[in-house]
Amino acid sequence: MADYLVIVESPAKAKTIERYLGKKYKVKASMGHVRDLPKSQIGVNVEENFEPKYITIRGKGSVLKELKTAAKKAKKVFLAADPDREGEAIAWHLAHSLDLDVHSDCRVVFNEITKDAIKESFKSPRSINMDLVDAQQARRILDRLVGYKISPILWKKVKKGLSAGRVQSVAVRLIIDREKEINDFVPEEYWSIDSQFLKGQKEFDASFYGIGGEKRELKSEADVKSILNEIKGNTFHVDKVTKKERKRNPAVPFTTSTLQQEAARKLNFRAKKTMMIAQQLYEGIELGKDGTVGLITYMRTDSTRISETAQVEAASYIEDKFGKEFHGAQAKSAKKNTNAQDAHEAIRPTSTLREPASLKTFLSRDQLRLYKLIWERFVASQMASAILDTMSVDLSNNGVIFRATGSKVKFPGFMKVYVEGNDDQTEEKDRMLPDLEEGDEVFSKDIEPTQHFTQPPPRYTEARLVKTLEELGIGRPSTYAPTLDTIQKRGYVSLDNKRFIPTELGEIVAELIMEFFPEIINVEFTANMEQNLDKVEEGNIEWKKIIDNFYKDFLPRLEKAENEMEKIEIKDEPAGIDCEECGHPMVYKMGRYGKFMACSNFPDCRNTKPIVKDIGVECPSCKDGSIVERKSKKRRIFYGCSNYPECEFLSWDKPVARSCPKCNQMLVEKKLKKGVQVQCVECDYKEEQQK
Repeated sequence: MADYLVIVESPAKAKTIERYLGKKYKVKASMGHVRDLPKSQIGVNVEENFEPKYITIRGKGSVLKELKTAAKKAKKVFLAADPDREGEAIAWHLAHSLDLDVHSDCRVVFNEITKDAIKESFKSPRSINMDLVDAQQARRILDRLVGYKISPILWKKVKKGLSAGRVQSVAVRLIIDREKEINDFVPEEYWSIDSQFLKGQKEFDASFYGIGGEKRELKSEADVKSILNEIKGNTFHVDKVTKKERKRNPAVPFTTSTLQQEAARKLNFRAKKTMMIAQQLYEGIELGKDGTVGLITYMRTDSTRISETAQVEAASYIEDKFGKEFHGAQAKSAKKNTNAQDAHEAIRPTSTLREPASLKTFLSRDQLRLYKLIWERFVASQMASAILDTMSVDLSNNGVIFRATGSKVKFPGFMKVYVEGNDDQTEEKDRMLPDLEEGDEVFSKDIEPTQHFTQPPPRYTEARLVKTLEELGIGRPSTYAPTLDTIQKRGYVSLDNKRFIPTELGEIVAELIMEFFPEIINVEFTANMEQNLDKVEEGNIEWKKIIDNFYKDFLPRLEKAENEMEKIEIKDEPAGIDCEECGHPMVYKMGRYGKFMACSNFPDCRNTKPIVKDIGVECPSCKDGSIVERKSKKRRIFYGCSNYPECEFLSWDKPVARSCPKCNQMLVEKKLKKGVQVQCVECDYKEEQQK
C-alpha cells in the first residue's frame, strides 16, 4: 500500500496527479462533494443559530467507504480539492467524514496540474482554511433558505416546479427590465449624408460633418435638403489634414467571466459548455508519450494576475518566434476589479511552448478551439502594443464640411496573434486614405442621404448578461454558467436568435418576488451580499451573523407572502389544432426543453407533440411532406420532414425553396461568421454571401 493518500474531486485529475507524485502516493477521487444538505428538507435549523444538517449524498456511500478504507491504511491523507471556496468546503467535509484533524497540515492547493506545480504544493501543505469554508457555507445556507422557503409558496400560488434564487432572480429581472426598455423605446429620426470622393484615380469615402467648422446633427429630411442646397458643384477643397500615431494595447488574460464572453462571441459556445471543456483542459488530457497533462490553469478565477515564471516563458517564446520588438516592455495586467477576490492567477496555458497546432491529434475539435483561444489571448497579453497610423481629413464646399477618416497598422504587435472580439461582430480593418494635403481639390461622385432611426438597447446575449452580472457584482465566477442554465430550465426566459427573452411565467414570478421579497430581486442588495461573503472569506465577519441579519427581515416577508399572495392561474395557450387521439384541443405547455404541445384532456389523454414551424419547402427525400423547423433537446434548431418517422430526412442547415441550377439538388442556407450563404449540398455551387 502507498504511504500517502491524496484525495481530489475527479478521476481525470487523480490520474494526472498520481503520475506526477510517484509510487509512494495513491490518488483517489471523491467525485465532488460527499456531504451536503438533504434534498428532502431544508436542512438548516433556524432555531439553533442556523446550524446546518449535513448528510452523506445519496450514491456516495460506496465512494466514502472506499476512501475511509484507504485513509486507515495510509500514513497521511492529503486533501487536494480545487483552490476555491467550493474546493475548501469539499476538503472540510472529507476531513469530517474521514475523522481527520482540520487543523493539521492536510490541505494542498495548486493553480495548475503540472509536475512542478504539484510537487511544489506538496512541499507546503496547510490546514483547512475555515474562513473559506464558512464563506461557502454562508452562500449555501442563504441559497437554501431563499430557495426552500420561497419555492413552496410559488408552487402553491402559481405552479409546481418553480424556484427562486438570489442570483437567478436578479438575472431574470435584468432580462425583464431590458425587454421593458425595448418595448418602451421611442425611435428618433436622424439622417446621414455619405459620399464617394475622387483624388486622381483613387476613391475614398467621407460623411457629412457640419457647417462652418461646427458639427451639425441632421434630424429631418428638411435638414438634409438645406445642406444639399448649400453644396455648389462637385469640387471640394481639403481644409485640414490630421495625422496621428495611435497605440492599441492587448487585452489582459482571461478571467472566468471574460472567457465565457469571448467563447460565446468567437466560438458560439454557451457558458455551460465553455466551463465543461475548460474543466477537461485543466484536469488533464492524454498527450501520447507525455501521458496526461493539465493544459490550462484553474478556470474559476476573477484575477488577471500572471506568475513570474509564466511571464518569463512567454517572453522567451515571443522573442524567439516574432522578435524582441514584439515582446511587451512589461507584463500586462488589468486594473483589479473591486469585486475580484484575486485568489489565484488568470486563466492561461500551463506552458506557452505547447502550441495549439501541436495538440491537434490529441484534442477534440471543441477542446482545441477553446485551448487555442486561451493560448492566443495569453500570448497576446504579453506582447507589445500595436501601433496604428490614423488620418482625418476635412473637405469643404461652400462651408459644408465632409470628414474622412482612415487608419493603417504600422506595427501589428499583439495583433499578430489575437484581437479581442466584440458584441457587435465588427472588425477593425485597414482603411487608408490617398495622400492628401491642405489645399488639394477632390471631386464628389454620389452624394447619398440616408434616413435612420435610433435603435433600442439590444437584448442580452449570454456574453452580455455575464458581463453585466460581473460589473454589478452579482454572483461569482462559479455561478454564472449554472445561473443561466437554471433560468432557462425553469422556463423563465427563452433564447431567440441567441438573445434572452422573458417568458410570461418569468414575468409573473419576478413580479411576485418583487412585491413580496424586494430584496431578493434587488441588484444592490445582492451585490452587497456578495461583498459580505467576501468579508467572511477574509475573516472580517462571522458567517452566522450575515444569515441572521438577512433572516430577521426575510421571515416576516415569508409570512406575509403565505397569507396575502393571491393564487395565479396560468392558462394554457390554445395551439389551434385538435388532438388526433381524442379530439380535445391541443394547448401549449412549458417543459424542460421549452414549449411543446399537449392535449388539454390530460391526464386522460397524454398525447404530446413538439412545436414545429413549416418553412414552406417540399421534402427533397419523400417529395410528399414539407420541411419543418424543430428543436433538439439542447435547443439547437434543425430541419426535418413533417412525415417523420416515416421519412427520416434531417438537415442542420435551412433548406431553400429552389433547386441548384447546376445539378438540380437541394440548396441550403449555410451560416457563416459574417452572414448567410446559399450553397448546394452536392456540387460546388455557391451564391453571394448576404449579411
